[in-house]
Amino acid sequence: MDADLGLGRFPRVRLTDATPLHPLRRLSAALGGPEIWMKRDDLTGFAMGGNKARKLEFLVADAQARGADTLVTAGAIQSNHVRQTAAAAAIHGMACRAVVQNVFSSTDRDYLTNGNALLFDLFGASIVTVPADADLDAALAREVEAVRAAGGRPYAVPVGGSSPIGALGYVVAAREIAAQAREAGVAFDLVVLASGSAGTQAGLICGLRRLMPQTRVVGVSVSRGREAQEAKVRALANAVEALLPDGRPPGDGEACVWDEYFAPSYGVPNPAGLAAIREVARGEGVVLDPVYTGKAMAGLIDRIRAGRLGDVRSVLFLHTGGAVADFAYARSMRAQ
Repeated sequence: MDADLGLGRFPRVRLTDATPLHPLRRLSAALGGPEIWMKRDDLTGFAMGGNKARKLEFLVADAQARGADTLVTAGAIQSNHVRQTAAAAAIHGMACRAVVQNVFSSTDRDYLTNGNALLFDLFGASIVTVPADADLDAALAREVEAVRAAGGRPYAVPVGGSSPIGALGYVVAAREIAAQAREAGVAFDLVVLASGSAGTQAGLICGLRRLMPQTRVVGVSVSRGREAQEAKVRALANAVEALLPDGRPPGDGEACVWDEYFAPSYGVPNPAGLAAIREVARGEGVVLDPVYTGKAMAGLIDRIRAGRLGDVRSVLFLHTGGAVADFAYARSMRAQ
């Protein structure tokens, strides 16, 4: 495999810097389990950070190559992805139109206007809001056609940026992780991350199976049951593999998901996730969020405390960002 994992033929803009990898010593000691490290993709250095920037490096470049002048995307009212897509459009002289969904029919003013929702406006996105029961993909398709009918040249960016092209960002991230792990002298048995639209997990699977084959990638579902989420991850990983010069379908066991930690539903905080946010903030000075990383960390903490990780010695937790949304969930955060 060549040094760039065969990705040199895909256009790419640069939105991110390399992010640090460091041990969570206090949390590791408190849990008495494996050594826990964190990959800080909340510090990607673009539009207040987060994992979507890595995907947008390939998606924006693809949009430019196709002559697009408008990025059209969709997500929740507090979508980290929409926030970073709007910013990426702004710095590349493109318009951004986004469909945002009130995923649990909230009437909370902070949720509706603060956090990411505030930044949509700051970055100049045109926002269309749809209710919780709307078909988000269909609404996205309608907006694409509306831009085209108005004489624009739209480029559809899927929810979470999780297309095969977007997921290439985490094939690249796998190379960064592998190099940092070698430098730190650590061999990770497990990588744990929040898994929603599946692009981050799928890209990591494809990259790490080549560079760190001893490492298992586990997604903590934030939105659906294990069987459905594993099928989503597997299908996207297979599509990413089709883009790589030595592509081969991942085995079923590689698309591993834990699904016990997202209740009651996507976007709704739960006590375990909020407790994990507080534990990591007070022990490590790192801020997680109640939609993605808090629930993922709650899953990791629970598995360690219950002794369910077997002989795992070193775990890497991928911090995918999202702390901007904490300000939208102020009432839930204060209630802890």
